[in-house]
Amino acid sequence: MVLYQLDDPGPLDAPVLVAAFDGWIDAGGASTTAADRIAEDGRVVATFDGDKLYDYRARRPTLDIIDGSLLDLDWPELHLRATTIGDRDLLVLSGPEPDYRWRELASDVAALAGDLGVVRWISMGAIPAAVAHTRPITILGTASAPGLLPPDIAQGPAGHLRVPSAALSVLELTASRAGLPAIGFYAQVPHYVSGPSAAAAIELLGRLGRHLDVEFPLGSLPSEAREQRALLDAAVDADERTRTYVTRLEEMTDEERLPAGDDLIADIERFLRERGTEGRGQT
Repeated sequence: MVLYQLDDPGPLDAPVLVAAFDGWIDAGGASTTAADRIAEDGRVVATFDGDKLYDYRARRPTLDIIDGSLLDLDWPELHLRATTIGDRDLLVLSGPEPDYRWRELASDVAALAGDLGVVRWISMGAIPAAVAHTRPITILGTASAPGLLPPDIAQGPAGHLRVPSAALSVLELTASRAGLPAIGFYAQVPHYVSGPSAAAAIELLGRLGRHLDVEFPLGSLPSEAREQRALLDAAVDADERTRTYVTRLEEMTDEERLPAGDDLIADIERFLRERGTEGRGQT
C-alpha cells in the first residue's frame, strides 16, 4: 500500500518537481513560503497519509473553539500540487517535515515522480549561517551530477560534511538514485535572526525562476521583507555588541571569506553567550 492517494493530475508536459518541508532545513520559513507562493493557485493531485507520517503529539492539530464548542481541527498535511507558470508545468511537494516512514515515503515519491513524467527534482531549503542581514542572500546548491546547477550557484560546501539529515534530503537522494536529475537550492539565513525571512524566500523564488526561465509572483513578500529589514536594523542599532558582530560578518562577506569551522562555532557560541537570553529575544 502506498502512502498517498492520487487524483487525476490532468495533462502534464515534462513537469519539474519542487519540494520544500517545514522543519530541519527551513530557517525563517523561507523555503516553504516560496513553495506556497509557487503552488498558491495549484490543484492537489496527491494527498499523503498524515496518520502514518506525523507524530501528532509533536505536531498537534490546531483546534478551533467557538463560545465553548469544539468547531474544527486543522491537521498537518503533506500535499503534491500541480500548477503551470508561463509554459512550465510544476509539481510542488510541501508541508510539515514527516516524522515517520522516511524511506517508504522517499520510495513512493520517487515512483510517483516516474509515473507523472517528472524530468527534474529541485529541493528548496534554508539554513542558518554566519552571514549578515545587510548583505544579499547567498544560495548554495547541491547536485546529483556535474553541470546541473546554474553557473552562478556554488555547489557546496566543499569537502566531506557529515550532518543529521533532513527528510527532504532523503527524498532528493532517493530520486537521484532512481535516475532523476536532482538539484537543491539552499538560502543562507543569518543565524541571529528569529522569525520569518521574506528576503530569503524572495531570493529562492528568483533563483528558481531564472533556472526554469519563469517569473514567480511575489505577492506581499517585498513589503514584508522591507518591514523585517527595518526591524532588524533597529534591533542591531540598539545593541552595541550585536552591531559589532554584524559588522564583522559584513567584513567577511565583503572579503569573500568564511572563518574556519571551529572558529565559526566558537564565535557564534561566544556571541550568543555575551548577549544572554534577553539579547537573543531582541532579534
